Amino acid sequence: MKELAYLNKYFLKYKGLLLLGILFTIISNLFGIIPAQIVRHALELVETNVDHYFLFRHSGFQPVTYKTLTFGITVLGGLIILMAVIKGVFLFAVRQTLIVMSRHIEYDLKNEIYAHYQTLPLAFFKRNTTGDLMARISEDVSKVRMYLGPAIMYLLNMFVLVVLVLTYMFSVNARLTWYVLIPLPLLSLSIFIVSSIINRRSERIQKSLANLSTNAQETYSGIRVIKSFAAEDKFYEQFEKESLKYQYESLKLARVDSLFHPLMIFLIGLSTIICVFVGGQEVISGKISLGVIAEFVMYVFMLTWPMAALGWTSGQIQRAAASQKRINEFLTLQNDILPHRNIPMDVEGDIRFRNVSFTYPDTGIRALDNVSLHIRAGQSVAIIGTTASGKSTLANLLLRLYDIEEGEIEIDGINLKDLDLSHYKAQVGYVTQEVFLFSDTISNNIRFGRENATDEEVISAAKDAEVYKNIMDFPDGFNTKVGERGITLSGGQKQRVSIARAIIREPRILILDDSLSAVDTVTENHILNNLKRIMEGRTTILISHRVSNARLADKIILMDEGRIVDTGTHEELLQRGGLYAELHEKQEAQLMES
Repeated sequence: MKELAYLNKYFLKYKGLLLLGILFTIISNLFGIIPAQIVRHALELVETNVDHYFLFRHSGFQPVTYKTLTFGITVLGGLIILMAVIKGVFLFAVRQTLIVMSRHIEYDLKNEIYAHYQTLPLAFFKRNTTGDLMARISEDVSKVRMYLGPAIMYLLNMFVLVVLVLTYMFSVNARLTWYVLIPLPLLSLSIFIVSSIINRRSERIQKSLANLSTNAQETYSGIRVIKSFAAEDKFYEQFEKESLKYQYESLKLARVDSLFHPLMIFLIGLSTIICVFVGGQEVISGKISLGVIAEFVMYVFMLTWPMAALGWTSGQIQRAAASQKRINEFLTLQNDILPHRNIPMDVEGDIRFRNVSFTYPDTGIRALDNVSLHIRAGQSVAIIGTTASGKSTLANLLLRLYDIEEGEIEIDGINLKDLDLSHYKAQVGYVTQEVFLFSDTISNNIRFGRENATDEEVISAAKDAEVYKNIMDFPDGFNTKVGERGITLSGGQKQRVSIARAIIREPRILILDDSLSAVDTVTENHILNNLKRIMEGRTTILISHRVSNARLADKIILMDEGRIVDTGTHEELLQRGGLYAELHEKQEAQLMES
């Protein structure tokens, strides 16, 4: 229950529904135990009137006695039916309060997890798979809801029923009640042992399910590559292997679950035999009537379902505890990338890195080593380098997706850590190296950069990104659905749509991270020519491994192994020779060959 204590705040929020559920449970059980008492009175009525019936044999009183008996039985039978109807009404009310409460909490918990995911830093998403994140917000929350609704409802019902029934049983005959309760200690011990086993196995099942979800998600996301390499059988075997692990763990749990039902039936049957045997002795001694035995037998069977459900309920609580533990693991994580002073500044675009060093926390790779650079407001800078030279890391740090460990980054002379992040990022346009488009229309993907953009502005941004003609070639034009992750578009088209998304934002700082790698040289030249106009008056950072992209920039920064090795214009760097000249020669040669 330690892990499930996190949910107490939701019980407090929906205390009205919870209290009503408890009240309705008490009322429904009150009307549930009354029929047993009516049956006792009915049997006592029959026992008394049968004696009178035979006593007045062959006299005029015999029909009167018979009518009295049948009338009494009819009235008592009607009362039993009435009690059942009233109990049913309040049971309906119980479900309309407790189950509805569980659905409200499920909704709130999913929203809380989703919102918390979005506050966590980028490193968190690199450490955890998408399948695991999805499993916690769907499967784990569903298991928690079973505790919040059905499990609590059955536990409340069992507790109220046991208190009411045992209180009345002790008031009728304490000796018989104690004998009937003999099997309960064994029942409690067996539930404790089996529940502990269920808890351990439930945790393993949830981990196995997360692996299974991750496997399926990767397969669907990479289906184009899988089909290209004819690797369907290989991935099917991997999925089958994970599925068998999940099946194995589930069957182990099912074997434990299967112990509960026969154990309950045996213990209830034992209580019934004890009730009849001891009750018979009490009848012989004249302490109780036969009707009391019937009443106690009804109480025993009345407790059968709550006791049998106790095993199921215990299992649900253990599963919920295991799931809530997994949920709490993420909910307790805090984002350490927070603004220190929360300054909502309108930026001009002056950027300065002072002796910045950075090591990725998830991999331990040192990406930057004592980097210092200055980009004036409105200046365009190209950052060139080979793979893993630290180019994209500069963009990540400038967007504060990670926090630096050494040095500082200043925007217009203010430490980046002091700025209001939301206000600052609203003034930055960023085209990522790994292009991501939402499963929506092309228009909405471009408008994601600025939701209130007009249709004319969307069209203008598409033209500047040299993707307008491609869009108009589609039957639905800008209303074309791009599919999951933009799968219906080519790599170059996706890059250009993402460029349009950044342009329409009208940012003060524009960062293009290798955003033209998938377009041909002709389209690249058209986009670069359009960017000349767009880059005017705003700070622009062009990150690329292509030297051709650097010609637009006012200044070129050459990086290698996390360090700045040279700075200057295109002509200056060519004259100096070195790494930049080597890259230029190699790329020019490749271009000539193609």
